[in-house]
Amino acid sequence: MPHSRRDFLKTTAAASLAAATAGAGTRSRAQSAAAPAPQSVRTPVIDIGYEEHGPPDGAAIILLHGFPYDVRSFDGVVGPLADAGHRVLVPYLRGYGPTRFLDPAAPRMAEQAAIGQDLIDFADALGIERFAVSGFDWGNRAACVAAILRPERFIGQVVVGGYSVQNTVTPNPPMPARQAARFWYMWYFNTDPGARALEADRHDIVRYLWDTWSPEWEYTDEVYERSAPSFDNPDFVPVVVHSYRHRQMNAPGEDRFLDVERRLADRPPV
Repeated sequence: MPHSRRDFLKTTAAASLAAATAGAGTRSRAQSAAAPAPQSVRTPVIDIGYEEHGPPDGAAIILLHGFPYDVRSFDGVVGPLADAGHRVLVPYLRGYGPTRFLDPAAPRMAEQAAIGQDLIDFADALGIERFAVSGFDWGNRAACVAAILRPERFIGQVVVGGYSVQNTVTPNPPMPARQAARFWYMWYFNTDPGARALEADRHDIVRYLWDTWSPEWEYTDEVYERSAPSFDNPDFVPVVVHSYRHRQMNAPGEDRFLDVERRLADRPPV
């Protein structure tokens, strides 16, 4: 077990680097081993499915995936962290895998404040007072938001992709054409045809994104099929659509997060 915060963060950062190389084709011992059966914990809004590795009394590290991926993104990370004596928790975000909303009638929303609160609620439900976090894409945004709202809960954070808190209150200036083109899916999901296409064949869109975002990653059908059930969650489409529409101010957020989103619009430091 590391004896200092610096050693703790070095261990976490090294494992995040291992994840990046694993995605490029490295097959680690953790990747070849069978994944543990998902567990579930109840929070005020959702039952969060998650996988757990390492000793239960180790310092807690929470790893958060993004869109359109799932907990399998961290298969190359959990082994080294668990071997170092950490308790490693890998939750499925709302809309993915076994994670489910408690209220069948609740709107399926996924604004940044909501997924940041999910992280705090997840730790609370497991009785974890302080923890380290690493995430990418949606997971990184959730971690950044949670770190702004509850900094005293964080041992440390490995940020994959930089500061990703968004201004959902004031319209942003137009993107340059080349940058906007990379986000075609975001604009697509802001249209009704895009939402229908995601509902009609989510796997077609997800695999296209996998192929184009990581063209040198030669994953197999078997690798994709390990993650595919996560995208069959009945809430996947409405959650994804709401997330991308809310950030463009084309869908309302939850009333309970209005003040939080106003605070986040100022892009406070982590």
